[in-house]
Amino acid sequence: MGIWDKLKGELIDIIEWLDPTQDTMVYRFERYQNEIKNGAQLTVRESQMAVFVSEGQIADVFGPGMYTLNTQNLPILATLKGWKYGFNSPFKAEVYFVNTKNFTDRKWGTKNPIILNDDRYGMLEIRSFGTYAIKIDDPGKFLKQIVGTDGEFTTDEIDQQLRSIVVTRFTDAVGESRIPVEGFAGNVNELSEFALQQLHPEFMEYGINLTKFLVENVSMPEEIKKEIFELSRLEKIDLDKLAKLKAAKAMEKAAENPSGAAGAGVGMGMGFAMANQMGNMFNQQNQQQQSQKQAQQPPAQGGGATPPPLPQAAQYWVAINGQQSGPYDIATIQNMIAGGQISRESLMWKQGMADWISASQIQEVSGFFGSVPPPLPNA
Repeated sequence: MGIWDKLKGELIDIIEWLDPTQDTMVYRFERYQNEIKNGAQLTVRESQMAVFVSEGQIADVFGPGMYTLNTQNLPILATLKGWKYGFNSPFKAEVYFVNTKNFTDRKWGTKNPIILNDDRYGMLEIRSFGTYAIKIDDPGKFLKQIVGTDGEFTTDEIDQQLRSIVVTRFTDAVGESRIPVEGFAGNVNELSEFALQQLHPEFMEYGINLTKFLVENVSMPEEIKKEIFELSRLEKIDLDKLAKLKAAKAMEKAAENPSGAAGAGVGMGMGFAMANQMGNMFNQQNQQQQSQKQAQQPPAQGGGATPPPLPQAAQYWVAINGQQSGPYDIATIQNMIAGGQISRESLMWKQGMADWISASQIQEVSGFFGSVPPPLPNA
């Protein structure tokens, strides 16, 4: 150091720190041989504290304000130096400015997955990440425990250490919270608050106040996530309706398939018509089987002649919307007339007829139209 630097250092009588960065936590005020003049002016700005260190021991701590340095406002340093009646200028001491603002948006995350034993899904792995905010609450403790003699201490130098603490304690907090794995997504606020309570005392051991801790996301294996989604849906829906819906979709896909059994691209309507016809044919077969069984029964006791089988009820075919429908028995025909599905002009046919004729021309059917009111006249 040249003579000019020496003289310049001895003339320093203003001690202050203007922080040009956003990440400096502690800054040591540099001057020649750490000499401070008697009556020097100390300026401590908001979100700062000044710590005087003498021969490795923390002496006086100043909060925001302007101070004239003398034995009256340096009582601890005066005691350490043995200044009973004042001191001669200059005196030696290190001055550390500590940044007490909130350092926000500090990132944390689990490099390795957390193994969790869930009551419903057993052993599984989860990952998580988020942010936290810190501020120095006890400058003396922070200097002793973390900074040491570092002349300019930044957040980068402590982030890794704090992240390790966060991940370790967060893992314990997850296990102690007893929140089901499917409840993590909806309880991030509760999980964040619980983790903050667990982490705060350990941060305070270093003079750091953990002002905020946020869990932004908790992820889990895809297969577990899909299983959770499926179970949640099953708890909310009607299983009977679900089965019917899936059956209807399956029929629709079969009808859309040209080579499918639904009938050459005729769609859902033809599928239901086929089902209706199959039901009628099944009813016919049942009636025929019952007639055959009655014919095969032995004659009644008492010597009487065996009666002939009852005549089979007539079956009718009806043309509805240009398509052949049926066969229907006479009772079904009556109900269809009453419901407006068959009119007087509707074409019908039964076995023995040479051709299709209107319903009003069939004697056993025409009588059913008497109970149906005629159409309203035009207004």
